[in-house]
Amino acid sequence: MMFVIPMAGESRRFRDVGYGDKCRLLLNGVPLFDHAVSSFIHYFTSAAFLFVLRPDAAEFVRQRCGALGILRARLAVLPHTTSGQAESVFLGLEQMTIADDTPLTIFNIDTFRAGYRAPPLQGSGDLEVFEGKGDNWSFVAPDPARPGRVQETSEKRPISRLCCTGLYRFAAAADLRWAFQHPAPPRGEAEQCERYIAPLYNALIARGDDIYYSLISRDAVVFCGTPDEYEALHAPRHA
Repeated sequence: MMFVIPMAGESRRFRDVGYGDKCRLLLNGVPLFDHAVSSFIHYFTSAAFLFVLRPDAAEFVRQRCGALGILRARLAVLPHTTSGQAESVFLGLEQMTIADDTPLTIFNIDTFRAGYRAPPLQGSGDLEVFEGKGDNWSFVAPDPARPGRVQETSEKRPISRLCCTGLYRFAAAADLRWAFQHPAPPRGEAEQCERYIAPLYNALIARGDDIYYSLISRDAVVFCGTPDEYEALHAPRHA
């Protein structure tokens, strides 16, 4: 199993209001990077971790992985911005020549999922969701005829109250590669502008694959992807 952490974005929302790179911001004296990655502390000595990042973040990530005790950290450094997380992950897998049969767990660098333990993987992949509202999430529409299975995913387009936590699993790297290279038609403005992870599942569903979802409590996940969310956690203001 490999955990993939895409962090090649520009942290534009944070920089625009005077913060620096969000993964270096401190929360209770600890970088946000540590809070997010420590979601998987149970796997630090057994699983591989792939960080997909900009050149200016490489040394920071190496230092933090050493401090956290991550034994099998690999860094894919991208020299340019990408069209979104899906492309960042795809390019990271290609750069590191990750084997096609490698199971993947993808997670955001600005979300915390304390104490995560991976349940058995079903089908070609699964997504973690909570019940929420708003239009700023990735969404899952459940299959009404097959409990637990996904009928459709969407980005920034509410098709149900099931909002993605940002934790996405693929049974094999080959499935993500195929979905990225054979995308389903965009289903909304957001998907036309950026390559997100969640819509990749639509290509696999159209192929006939089974994709599952698991529902967790909203309280089990902490989001810190915007300045407002960061400030709501009473974090000190420094980069």
